[in-house]
Amino acid sequence: MTQAPTPTADTVRRLVSSLLKDGAGGAAGPEVRPVAEGGEHSTWWVGARHVLRLAPDREAAVRQRRELRLRDLVRPHLPVAVPTGVAHGEWAPGLTYTLDTRVPGGSAEEHDVSAVGEADLAGLLTGLREVPARQAETLGVPRVAPRSLEALRRAAERAAGRLAAADEFDAARLQQLTLPAAVQLAAQPGTAVLVHHDLTGEHLVVSADGRVRGVLDWTHAVVGDPAEDIAGLATAVGSPAAVRAATLAGYGARPCLRGLWLARCDTLIRLAARLEDGNTDPLPLLRLRLRRAWEAILLERVTELRDEEADEEL
Repeated sequence: MTQAPTPTADTVRRLVSSLLKDGAGGAAGPEVRPVAEGGEHSTWWVGARHVLRLAPDREAAVRQRRELRLRDLVRPHLPVAVPTGVAHGEWAPGLTYTLDTRVPGGSAEEHDVSAVGEADLAGLLTGLREVPARQAETLGVPRVAPRSLEALRRAAERAAGRLAAADEFDAARLQQLTLPAAVQLAAQPGTAVLVHHDLTGEHLVVSADGRVRGVLDWTHAVVGDPAEDIAGLATAVGSPAAVRAATLAGYGARPCLRGLWLARCDTLIRLAARLEDGNTDPLPLLRLRLRRAWEAILLERVTELRDEEADEEL
């Protein structure tokens, strides 16, 4: 397989200079700098108004081409912004790029989501459910079967044991997810919707006042389990806010709790893997996502309070 070229600032500057015809940046061309967060795409800020994403391999290029069509499909259904493309093409043979207008705001890693922002998230989840799944599939969006929460629970138990040994996590907390509960929270037939499938904090554009203004990077979208997006929100904004948004969007207890436990198990597994193999995932971010996913929701807090009252009576 041919090694993909590594994009440099000069590569990016030459490309965007040929695309932006308004003289942005003057004779020297626009200012370009790599985006620090994120991973799969080589992503660059271009001046103050644009973002350039370069697909690093052919598989990513296929997803990026599909994303351009998908964004047009989802945009009318969502109350938040979806990036608008200015130009697209190939930056190397078989490798695509997309130059998009920048959605104003920071990430959910920089700004807390307010109560009104939770309503924005509810609108996002509602809008995704309204996108015609068959139409998304005709664009090439894959249909993915729901994950087994039972299998995920077993993997999370092993991860929790390793994290407990490293003094990173109290493994007893995972006992809340019993095997019968995992079975009960299995995804129900006929519930598949369009799922963003990567609702991390870096992909949520949040304004300084806590409103959710946009959602970035639709390359991982699938038709599948809506609990996956609830799980993503749990790691991005915390479990209580994610469950409140999902409830406001009309989701019942089963998908909310399923999403909560998907997030909790995933964050245990990812942090344990990072400590074991030393990959490049940033430890502080993985720990933060673990804390967010394991925040108690209201039902759990009420249960804890009742347990404390019972102990006091004894």
